[in-house]
Amino acid sequence: ARDLLSPRAATELRRASVWVGLDQYVEQVRDLARPGTRMLITGLGQEQERANSAVLEAQRGHAVALIGSGDSGVYAMASPALEAAGDDIDVVGVPGITAALAASNLLGAPLGHDHASISLSDLHTPWPAIEARVRAVAEGDLVVTFYNPRSRGRDWQLAKAVAMLLERRPATTPVGIVTDASRSTETVVLTTLGELDVQQVTMLACVVVGSSQSRIVAGRFVTPRGYTWHT
Repeated sequence: ARDLLSPRAATELRRASVWVGLDQYVEQVRDLARPGTRMLITGLGQEQERANSAVLEAQRGHAVALIGSGDSGVYAMASPALEAAGDDIDVVGVPGITAALAASNLLGAPLGHDHASISLSDLHTPWPAIEARVRAVAEGDLVVTFYNPRSRGRDWQLAKAVAMLLERRPATTPVGIVTDASRSTETVVLTTLGELDVQQVTMLACVVVGSSQSRIVAGRFVTPRGYTWHT
């Protein structure tokens, strides 16, 4: 949502003379561009090309805004760009609201204690590595947010991850499914690990699975902080 864009991000966008980004993200903030700003816009699936373009333009002396959604350092463009950038480039990283935080606040306070984020996309990470991380989360009883949980081409990974978690925590464990967080098409579903219907999960969703200590309080998903205060 536009009102979640930080003033610092708006300032950096106005300062830049070159914008590099995914078409749909650029369109959301195009009104912040200075007159004459050069736009290098690409479609889905060209992350490395965008990162390389941003670095090249910066090396040429331009002030570049590499635009994404959420937080640029979380499953996003900062990583490939900084892998390619040398010490001849000044970098300003602007914090954003990643999907896990947007989803968490809509659900209640599921991230109130230790938690982890795992992408279920095996396009760049082998499934055995992802499975090992899910099992570690299950063993450690961590709240977990699944990014990229399910798509038409990847329709079994979420069900497998749920099965692994069910080996370690109750079927009554709260689960939140937030799709298009903070957008006009936003949906929020609260269910349990045992009743989770993976068919209602899309690539645009975040799935937040509670720990064994998480619970529903007044219709809100809450994970206790777990501290005992002594006087």
